[in-house]
Amino acid sequence: MLRGPVCDSGRVTDTASPPAKVLVVEDDRELGTLLLRLFRGAGYGPDLVLDGQAGLHRALTQEYDAMIIDRGLPAIEGLDLLARLRSSGVTTPALVLTALGTVSDRVAGLDSGAEDYLVKPFEVDELLARVRALLRRRTGSGPVLSIGAATFDLISRTVTTPAGSTVTLSGRESDLLRLLAENPARAFSRDEIVTRVFPEAVTVSLVDTYVHYLRRKLGNAAVATVRGIGYRLGPG
Repeated sequence: MLRGPVCDSGRVTDTASPPAKVLVVEDDRELGTLLLRLFRGAGYGPDLVLDGQAGLHRALTQEYDAMIIDRGLPAIEGLDLLARLRSSGVTTPALVLTALGTVSDRVAGLDSGAEDYLVKPFEVDELLARVRALLRRRTGSGPVLSIGAATFDLISRTVTTPAGSTVTLSGRESDLLRLLAENPARAFSRDEIVTRVFPEAVTVSLVDTYVHYLRRKLGNAAVATVRGIGYRLGPG
């Protein structure tokens, strides 16, 4: 399941700040133990739980900086767990770690609220790099962007409408909207969007799917179609 040495040359050495807390929800005890060693070696503070129910309780009652969630979990399946956490307001960045690797599997994982999706077996260095990216999402700061008359909070991944209602976006919906909102006058081709937002995608049709999701949540005018090119931010 895991390839490469259980170590990380990018080990965190700054002892002035507490280590990032990583929740691992993995029912394979042997792999879970290896992940604990890996993350401790990288300077993180990992916790391991072995089923979805325990993962739900831990994520709802404690603060974590990132979550690693398997799919085939006892008690509560991994994507169901993630969907429950997102509906409960838990925005901790999550990576789904699973043997299920088809395009539809990856899309289902991202649609459930995951920021990333990695298929077993995996390379140690790649997993650590992806966790570092999750942690940058958690700790990074950015401006609140304007989406027409609405506002887009980059950290909480929420859009607040002029009427005051709040719409929560998934990680990939947020990434797509951010790309468009930070370049409001520019139209992006589907290939450009795949490169910047969906690097794991096998087909550019995934872009159309997520544009549909954004329009469904924010209204059809949120994303404009530029005929012959692709998409740009709409008037809101």
